[in-house]
Amino acid sequence: VQLQASGGGLVQAGDSLRLSCAASGRTFIRRFAGGWFRQAPGKEREFVAAISWSGDSTNYADSVKGRFTISRVNAKNTVYLQMNSLEPEDTAVYYCAADYSRLGLIGTEYDYWGQGTQVTVSS
Repeated sequence: VQLQASGGGLVQAGDSLRLSCAASGRTFIRRFAGGWFRQAPGKEREFVAAISWSGDSTNYADSVKGRFTISRVNAKNTVYLQMNSLEPEDTAVYYCAADYSRLGLIGTEYDYWGQGTQVTVSS
């Protein structure tokens, strides 16, 4: 399985960005839960958001609730992260992840990781 993350960039505080994560290479048991994580310089990787295969269940870190929205289009095997009202504290490398082990339900462990996309928010 390959996860291709894209959409990062340099923006100003208050701006918006949409990250995309396209999954490919899986030919069986294709249902997966999708997650976004981020890692800022000098800090540990932290959870940002997750979504179930159906899209009915989502989880968010407290720091992004009300500003970020995770969504997906299963026909495209793609998970999105809409980030609004960006703050300098959101600056990090953002990683997408996929969990195929729970048939699309949100868990805490992920099987596959993308390469990361840099998000930089200037003040």
